[in-house]
Amino acid sequence: MNIIFLLIGASTIVALVFLGAFVWAIRTGQFDDDRSPAVRILGSEPLVRSSTDPSSKNA
Repeated sequence: MNIIFLLIGASTIVALVFLGAFVWAIRTGQFDDDRSPAVRILGSEPLVRSSTDPSSKNA
C-alpha cells in the first residue's frame, strides 16, 4: 500500500516538471508563429534549372 503513495508522489512531480516546461515554452515564445512555417513552402518561387546544369541532362 505504501508504494501507491510513492507512485502518486512521483507522478505528481513529473507532471509538475512537464507543466513547468510548458509554461516556460509559452513565456519564451516557442508557440508564437505556428502558421507560417507550414505554408512558407507554398509561397516560394519554383526552382528553375539552367541548361548548363549537369544534373538536368536527359539520359
